[in-house]
Amino acid sequence: MTNFRTRENVTPPSEMVLQAQYGAESALRSAAVVRALVNREIVPPVAAIVLGSGLGGLADRIVDSVRVPFHDIPGLPPATVEGHAGALLVGTLEGKPVICLAGRFHLYEAHPAAVTVFPVRLMHALGARTLIVSNAAGGIRRSFVPGTLMRIDDHINLMNRHPLSGPTPVGEPRFPDMSAPYDRDLGAQLDATARLMNIPLDIGVYCGLLGPTYETPAEVRMLEKLGADAVGMSTVPEVITARALGMRCVGVSLITNAAAGYTAGTLNHAEVLESAREAAGRFQALIAGFVGTL
Repeated sequence: MTNFRTRENVTPPSEMVLQAQYGAESALRSAAVVRALVNREIVPPVAAIVLGSGLGGLADRIVDSVRVPFHDIPGLPPATVEGHAGALLVGTLEGKPVICLAGRFHLYEAHPAAVTVFPVRLMHALGARTLIVSNAAGGIRRSFVPGTLMRIDDHINLMNRHPLSGPTPVGEPRFPDMSAPYDRDLGAQLDATARLMNIPLDIGVYCGLLGPTYETPAEVRMLEKLGADAVGMSTVPEVITARALGMRCVGVSLITNAAAGYTAGTLNHAEVLESAREAAGRFQALIAGFVGTL
């Protein structure tokens, strides 16, 4: 019988081992390290914010911030994707205490699912009970143009991975309810903030795929029929884990490109980052304004 191994020629750890390495107790230990490195009291944040590709500029708006590189935090590997700074920030935004993750980990980087969501467990251990997720996404809805902001109303998990597989951590449900993964009240609050600030904000369904390839035109047509409005390679595992922890979630996708087959051009990550830079001001203003209402 073939003995399948990873690229490093090491047998992958079991789900039970991963839960022990990246579960609640490990998150508490890593949170203690963060508190020591910050070297000041960390006030329970009104929100934890995850910044997607090219959206890290919001971190510059955080006042009196302390930046802790991922490599200084037990359990966090370095960020490897362009457009992800790779640091945890503690500070204030619009006068409200926040924790900000400038960068994230993706399943396509060959990280186990438990690793990709460990930052969520860490921010929960630091006191966050609301999670704001963001991402750069391809537009499936045909009216979307690059630069569109979309509040995530629901998601479809087609990543073929699940962050909760394996033993159930103590205190977490075996079968978490996902009838409302994105909090309706927070969503309405974000909509109201956008209207007040005259920032156009669409509402739609995000589909998470494994990556790292972009979708084929046939896959895009399939996703359109399934009801997806935007597609990307992140966010879904983080929200699933946050909901299992009892956190409230709200999310925003920045549409950086039309999905494959809608235009004659090809897709590339440089285009994604450029579109994110062009729309960064509106995204930053919206999230900052929203945090100010929490």
